[in-house]
Amino acid sequence: MSALDPGRLYQERFSTRDRETKLAVWQVLCRHFFQRYVKPTDTVLDLGAGLCEFINTISCAERIAVDSSPGVRQHAAPGVRVLVTPAIELGEIADESVDVVFASNFFEHLPSKEALLSTLREVRRVLRHGGRLLVLQPNIRVLGGSYWDFLDHQLPLTERSLVEALGVVDLRVTEVRARFLPYTSKSALPKHPLLVRLYLAFPPAHRLLGGQAWVVGEKP
Repeated sequence: MSALDPGRLYQERFSTRDRETKLAVWQVLCRHFFQRYVKPTDTVLDLGAGLCEFINTISCAERIAVDSSPGVRQHAAPGVRVLVTPAIELGEIADESVDVVFASNFFEHLPSKEALLSTLREVRRVLRHGGRLLVLQPNIRVLGGSYWDFLDHQLPLTERSLVEALGVVDLRVTEVRARFLPYTSKSALPKHPLLVRLYLAFPPAHRLLGGQAWVVGEKP
């Protein structure tokens, strides 16, 4: 067991009811927002898949869950290919074989900017030309000190620094939202599926409640 065990940490952070609520929210987010970036024929890789709420829900041809914690295996749905490996070591995935890479609340857990760039280079390698990297990321410029409320946060990032990092590895940025979703599932994000849909459809609410950035990069 590592000094900071993700499984134990998430047990402390999220109750069973919290996880059930999160899953219901993720189902709405996938169906009414994330799915627009994913085609039925796509191969999708979830980087830092964790509890697999995204990769279990998104509709596509092939699904891959990557996480450094072996616990990811118990959360992945049947048919999801699971790779237990650090994000900077995606050697089991062939060059230009993935259409979409999704990274939600992941990059802030990396130990350094060098690790971030190494991870982004691996993402670029596995993406097909025209493939997309979708990033949902806590924005320290918006959140301030509350960014550090979680023990496993290590790397401070804003939407601007993330855009710069994507440029360094030659991923073309096509979309940037400094504020999108609330910071955590325990934030003021409405939990009822209908209210989540209304939130997604009403951008002024994003500017009021959003603590996470949304950034999309594309491999030229």
